Amino acid sequence: MPLPLLHFRSLHRRISHSHTRLLLLSIARHFMAAASEPISPSNTRVGWIGTGVMGQSMCAHLIRAGYTLTVFNRTPSKAQPLLDLGAHLANSPHAVASSSDVVFSIVGYPSDVRSVLIDPNSGALAGLRPGGILVDMTTSDPSLAVEIAAAATSKGCHSIDAPVSGGDRGAKNGTLAIFAGGDESTVKKLEPLFSAMGKVNYMGGSGKGQFAKLANQITIASTMVGLVEGMVYAHKAGLDVGLYLDAISTGAAGSKSLDLYGKRILKRDFEAGFYVNHFVKDLGICLKECQNMGIALPGLALAQQLYVSLKAHGEGNLGTQALILVLERLNNVSLQPSLP
Repeated sequence: MPLPLLHFRSLHRRISHSHTRLLLLSIARHFMAAASEPISPSNTRVGWIGTGVMGQSMCAHLIRAGYTLTVFNRTPSKAQPLLDLGAHLANSPHAVASSSDVVFSIVGYPSDVRSVLIDPNSGALAGLRPGGILVDMTTSDPSLAVEIAAAATSKGCHSIDAPVSGGDRGAKNGTLAIFAGGDESTVKKLEPLFSAMGKVNYMGGSGKGQFAKLANQITIASTMVGLVEGMVYAHKAGLDVGLYLDAISTGAAGSKSLDLYGKRILKRDFEAGFYVNHFVKDLGICLKECQNMGIALPGLALAQQLYVSLKAHGEGNLGTQALILVLERLNNVSLQPSLP
């Protein structure tokens, strides 16, 4: 006797529901397995937003390590060296994220960070699949890092603030200091990517990477003032400034700033490894955070004013070593350029 049509429909529904459950379980197991696997070129697609002085070198290290990169830059021509290495060009941060599991960004200002990451239409977060990771390496507002992390969490994604220190040479050599804030397990998961660019230092929860980088900038600011003041003093005292720098480099006055910039200053090489404009931005954020904390850092305030003077003279696109120009103007002296 033939079974009733109703029974066939019920049986079909049970089989369909069972098939759907098995399919969903299979997908879930796939993503769980992928999540537990260490990041490698075979299982992780990487996106990169911002291919300027720092970003281009940092991104290139990942390409050379074997990762598939999708990149975006507002000026596409600046991404060409990366395209020559095999990267793919996207037309928006959203498009980068749609093709990536991890998206790095290193742009100019906090307003740029907000635009490229959390703009509801064109931002990277809007295009990122659940489980994806944003890594912002721009020096930016700690409060913005917390905001981005909350937005990412609400979408089932992760966000790490990971600004860097070491300048253009550190970026080229893969020796940057990376200050990471956010979920510690996510930072550890990203270690294979970070290690291609430098040494990652876990600083705490969301925003702590930014706070660490701002403290770093405060230290550099006063160090740079001391470096150029010492050079002007040595010059006025009749010393050979090159010999003076060599002499102090192995003593207590030696510093990374001296190593990076001493000889550049003597050669009148003010090409930006880190722009004055961006340093003024960083020091402004530092001063704002000092006001929020109720602390006075007079060395920071003085350094910020000296760097603002460079901007006022139209020198904001020079490198931070151009601070020597301010001291030369104040004292009506000019250090003689050293021979190549």
